Amino acid sequence: MKTVSHLINNRATPVTENDRIAPVFNPATGQVSKNVALASKDTVQEAIAAAEAAYPAWRNTPPQKRAAIMFRFKELLQQNADRIAEVVGEEHGKISHDAMGELQRGIECVEYACYAPELLKGEHSRNVGPGIDSWSEFQALGVVAGITPFNFPAMVPLWMYPMAIVCGNTFVLKPSERNPSSAMLVAELLYEAGLPEGVLNVVNGDKEAVDLLLTNESIKAVSFVGSTPIAEYIYTTANANGKRCQALGGAKNHSIIMPDADMDNAVNQLLGAAFGSSGERCMALSVAVAVGDKAADTLIEKMSVAMQPLKVGAYTNSDNDFGPVITREHQQKVVGFIDSAENDGAKVVVDGRNPQVEGYEDGFFVGATLIDNVTTDMESYQQEIFGPVLQVVRVNTMEEAMQMINDHEYGNGTCIFTRDGEAARYFSDAIQVGMVGINVPLPVPVAYHSFGGWKRSLFGDLHAYGPDSVRFFTKRKTITQRWPSSGVREGVDFAFPS
Repeated sequence: MKTVSHLINNRATPVTENDRIAPVFNPATGQVSKNVALASKDTVQEAIAAAEAAYPAWRNTPPQKRAAIMFRFKELLQQNADRIAEVVGEEHGKISHDAMGELQRGIECVEYACYAPELLKGEHSRNVGPGIDSWSEFQALGVVAGITPFNFPAMVPLWMYPMAIVCGNTFVLKPSERNPSSAMLVAELLYEAGLPEGVLNVVNGDKEAVDLLLTNESIKAVSFVGSTPIAEYIYTTANANGKRCQALGGAKNHSIIMPDADMDNAVNQLLGAAFGSSGERCMALSVAVAVGDKAADTLIEKMSVAMQPLKVGAYTNSDNDFGPVITREHQQKVVGFIDSAENDGAKVVVDGRNPQVEGYEDGFFVGATLIDNVTTDMESYQQEIFGPVLQVVRVNTMEEAMQMINDHEYGNGTCIFTRDGEAARYFSDAIQVGMVGINVPLPVPVAYHSFGGWKRSLFGDLHAYGPDSVRFFTKRKTITQRWPSSGVREGVDFAFPS
């Protein structure tokens, strides 16, 4: 059986009998499809050393030449899109159209990184004082690291290392050990585009690898996407070791359904936002807050009908709407939240706990589930389910709905469905959430804006990709310069410069 190893200096490292090995499952079949080697401390240190060795020459490579590699990389990603999507489907379970959409978002981030010569331009001021000029520039940090999740194995790494690398840094990537192959494949394509050896290194592993990245003094910054408990650990540990860190965590994204909403449109939008990718998105809409019983009853009635044709199944059939969840344990966890809601008094309107997928009876499937009469004291409301489950909470006013959202510990994404411009404007201004949609259920920023939530959905000051990524992966230096005229000598001045 194949074992995925690591990519250091553009070479796959050999797997030895001393390596720790973990299984990689095909979530649709429930069977082990391959193994992955879990990096030891020595392997991680080897990757860091390779990045350190490559840094001086790469830092001094002109930004235009670095960007030229990214242009070729973008072309290779597009040419190999079907191949990448198939690998994502095999290890994550995503249907091909969903995997292709994920990859396209990543490609857009690569495209943005191609603008590095423009993005890295500093500011210049002439004659800030007599014969004195001042300017700023953005310099690379050194060796930086990314730790990425299972739910977007192709896209999230592309949020990080294209911009980090094009800014002059070298990079160590630790993708999820649950689906490592797409990150390895994409990294190989970057080397095919002309990247020098050692600039990007990929190590597969678990907490042992993560902890070394967080504590090794050669790593200057860490970017992370994952659950909130791990994000908080990553951020705290990285900061304690003197590193810059951005750690994106979990979510509980609400949509407000106003009485004046175009309900048919809202239902169509909620289907994809709640159940797409089996709900394993940090931007998935998992709570619909209906204002008034009439709106709630209409929503439940229309959603119940619209959910009936939804197909859950294997990635190999593009007619399916979404696939399995990532592991057997996560399947049981999602079902446990549905059980919990029912036991707490909520009504399971559409039950996806026991879907029958012919030919894939051992797969990790959960069907689309709709739950009504959920209240804020229920565990299923308070926790991130991360599955194809939409819960409906009934409230009397928009103010009550907004207070519920603002009171929640997460603040990643939210949206409102309404025809009222005044309500929409007030909502977008007063809601305490980082990414807001108006009749847009998944308000994921495009590549030239930045992605990030508020509250316990983000630890750190700078968001992911877009303009913030340039600032995260560089440090500002300001130079003040004066060339005295020949033969002129001035006296000593002890006053603070002005």
